[in-house]
This record gives sequence, structure tokens and C-alpha cells, in this order.
Amino acid sequence: MIGALNPIALHLGGLEIHWYGVIIAMAVLIAVTLAMKEATARGVNEDHILNLVLWALPFALIGARLYYVMFEWGYYVKHPAEIIAIWKGGIAIYGALIAAVIVFLVYCHYKWLSPWLIFDIAAPTVMLAQAIGRWGNFMNQEAFGAKTTLTYLRGLHLPEFIIQQMNINGAFRQPTFLYESMWNLVGFVLIMSIRHHKHWFKQGEIFLSYVMWYSFGRFFVEGMRTDSLYLAAGLRVSQLLSIVLFVVALGIFIWRRKKQDEPWYLEGNTLKALNN
Repeated sequence: MIGALNPIALHLGGLEIHWYGVIIAMAVLIAVTLAMKEATARGVNEDHILNLVLWALPFALIGARLYYVMFEWGYYVKHPAEIIAIWKGGIAIYGALIAAVIVFLVYCHYKWLSPWLIFDIAAPTVMLAQAIGRWGNFMNQEAFGAKTTLTYLRGLHLPEFIIQQMNINGAFRQPTFLYESMWNLVGFVLIMSIRHHKHWFKQGEIFLSYVMWYSFGRFFVEGMRTDSLYLAAGLRVSQLLSIVLFVVALGIFIWRRKKQDEPWYLEGNTLKALNN
């Protein structure tokens, strides 16, 4: 029988390189490469993508940590020294995404870029990075769901290495990391398949579609997880935020679609002369 996988990829002297970090780095590299290619096609200098990544990544990490600490404040107010102890775990993807959006908005403002176009370019690749990144949770045996049975997992026709990795603390668990990863992967393939159709998307609508797709799936996956952050008993933070994001994104999508002067996505960068 296959045992749990080693979360350590390799040792460099006294330094341990975790699979989680390797997988996240790989996800970012793939996402950036795809975004740079699409940026060039849409008339945006690819250097802007690199600059955005360099600015957004550290702030996204800070945002992910602050989001987690904020909703676990009852613990951290008693252990303030652990607020920065990110190596012990405790980050939230929604916090990272919110921080990254703020960085994008500020950068686009100062560089005279359309934030809607930049969001559209980045959104599908971010979704792919999220799909890949969940496998870092898999290696760490985290982001799992409630207890289940070996029979149930084998009924999903999963590879044996996934089934055995879901044997956590003596009990098999729902592979919620896998559910979210697959949901994001399907969304990525779908958006990538249709985003270049003429007059299908106005600028901003690819990003808004991503928000709706991700928040819809996250609502249901979050309901199956056992490590959720709560606002109150029975009220999960990520589920509430998912509902808000879905409704707001849908409303903005409908409002922008009715406007006649919004450029189409395939028109690309209409301010090219100013920001190249």
C-alpha cells in the first residue's frame, strides 16, 4: 500500500525545499508566461506583466496572511508574535486575490493602462495557477474535507496515490483540494476556448466571468472543508464572500454589457502609444 507522500522535495544543506513552494513557483511561472504572450497579442508591453507580478506577489502574500489573521484574531491577539509566523501555515487565497487586485489598480492608474484589459489578460492564467497550486495543499495534506471511506474514494476512480494521501490522521478525507482544482481547470479551459471569439467579450467581462466561475465553485467546495474561517457559528467567511463576489460581478457584467461605448476585448490596448 502506498503511504503518504513526503512534503519535502529536497534538502540543500540545512534548507528544506517543500513541494508546496515548488508547485506554487511552477504555477506562477506558467501563469506569467501565458499572460505575457496574451499581453503582446493585445498590444500591451509584456514588461508590464513582469512588473505587475513583481509588485503583486509580495503584497498578495501579505494580504493572504492578514486576511487569515483578521478572522482568527481571537487567537493572534493572545499570540502576537505568531502573526508573522507564516511558515506555520495560515494564508487565505481570497486575501491574496484582493491584495493583487488593489496592486493592479494602482499600477494601471500610474501607467495609463486599462485595468479591465489587464484583468482580462491575467484572469484565466490566475485560474490555472490556482488549479495547479491546490496540489501544493495536496502534498501538505491540507485543505481537505470531512471524513469519508476508502470505498467512497475508490468509487471516484481516483489514482491510488491520491487516495492514500487523503488518509490523514487515521481517517480518509474528502479531497476538496481536488474538487476545487478541477473546477478551476475546467473554467480555465472554457475561458481560453472562447475568449478570442469576435464580439463575445467586452473588456472586463473575461475577468468578471472568472470571478463568477471561481466564487460559484468555491462556495460549494468551502462548504465541504473542515478548516474554514468563520464569522460566526455556521457562517463561513469564504462562502459569504463568494456570494457577494458572484452577485457584484454579475451585476457589473450586465451593466457594462448594456453600455455601448465599452471596447471589445479583442480591440486590445487602445492607449498603446502612451504606455509602451
